Amino acid sequence: MTTTDQEQPPARSALAGRWIDHWEPEDPSFWERTGARVANRNLWFSILSEHIGFSIWTMWSVLVLFMGPEYGIDAAGKFFLVAVPTLVGAILRLPYTFAVARFGGRNWTIVSALLLLVPTILAAIVIQPGTPYWVFIAVAAVGGLGGGNFASSMTNINAFFPERKKGWALGLNAGGGNIGVPVIQLIGLLVIATAGTGAPRILLGVYIPLIVVAAVFAAVKMDNLTSVKNDTGAFRESLQESQTWVMSFLYIGTFGSFIGYSFAFGLVLQNQFGRTPLEAAAVTFIGPLLGSLIRPVGGTLADRLGGARVTFWNFLAMVAATAVIIAASASDSLGLFTAGFVLLFVLTGLGNGSTYKMIPAIFRGQARVAIAGGAEEAAAYLRARRISGAVIGIAGAVGALGGLFINLAFRQSFLTTQSGDTAYWSFLVFYVVCAVVSYVVYLRPAPADATAPRAAYAGV
Repeated sequence: MTTTDQEQPPARSALAGRWIDHWEPEDPSFWERTGARVANRNLWFSILSEHIGFSIWTMWSVLVLFMGPEYGIDAAGKFFLVAVPTLVGAILRLPYTFAVARFGGRNWTIVSALLLLVPTILAAIVIQPGTPYWVFIAVAAVGGLGGGNFASSMTNINAFFPERKKGWALGLNAGGGNIGVPVIQLIGLLVIATAGTGAPRILLGVYIPLIVVAAVFAAVKMDNLTSVKNDTGAFRESLQESQTWVMSFLYIGTFGSFIGYSFAFGLVLQNQFGRTPLEAAAVTFIGPLLGSLIRPVGGTLADRLGGARVTFWNFLAMVAATAVIIAASASDSLGLFTAGFVLLFVLTGLGNGSTYKMIPAIFRGQARVAIAGGAEEAAAYLRARRISGAVIGIAGAVGALGGLFINLAFRQSFLTTQSGDTAYWSFLVFYVVCAVVSYVVYLRPAPADATAPRAAYAGV
């Protein structure tokens, strides 16, 4: 039985969940008749679950603001503490990506949401002075569960939308999820301002019922796509694609920067500029909030102007913003430093949207070349959807490692120079390299005798 004309697909069984057997988003009549309604419904409830996942993933960036001298953890120890969930979340993004194919997008959203209860409850148990440092490290590692939700959510939503809508849909999905970072920082600010730094459990208590609500909504409102299930071959094919690794590298520069700075910014303000926990918390949410809100704009600009063009110019702007931060650090100007970092957050958000738009566009370009060479159209475009979904997961995992590198760079910089200057210079150089890669691979004019793959990537 198919569900071509039904917004609410029938359940196969109580455990199997709701499955849609026929899904053709590139067919305009199908999309107008029922596809848009179903896709948008899944998008909104995917955003809810992913949003809370981001909050739990980054909760230790807020909890460290509650950890005063009585905890006995220095600046380097705190940078390492917030780096741990970054690493675990990045690693988990790979299995989370393919969990969608194994269990179904709706089913895995329920499971991944409920798993967030584990790090939240554990943190509430251990967050007190006298807890051994290794226990904090272990519990922070479990917080990495929240980082995996992004990959499964993006892979799932990618399959629901047609090519012409992917930039907007993926940007909105990711941006709504990313807002989980400033939201938990704002709640942390409210707790510190009203109850003080001795009440971190209030922050954690807010999220336990929200996690349950997200899981319930996923169960009631979301669907699984049969066309995505058990597509393990897409992972193997995507690993052999050079574009997988190019896009993963670029995503280190965009999302890796966003998540890394989200974890580190409050600690940098405390340790380089002597801000109190309340003063740091009052500022740290601004950059992640603006970076999250502007992410759909990056996707929309990529839809209109081309993802590669937006990404290239965005990296050049990130170079300029980092130069502002370096100058502000040298002059000890807190105002200029904060403005530079907020601008950098905004640019990471734009770049997040444009790079993720590039992934489906790249493989759809490959499909067009294959069709021109005689391949069957439906099969070529199906492959493009399959491979782009897998690459989105891989790029999300590799890109998240950028957050680890940023926190380790800050840790080493503060250990050796008591400031972040060395780290800022390394970030600037990396953004220059990303801009060069964007231009050479995607924007450099193709010669008249360009190979088919090179022609496919032109104009992405």
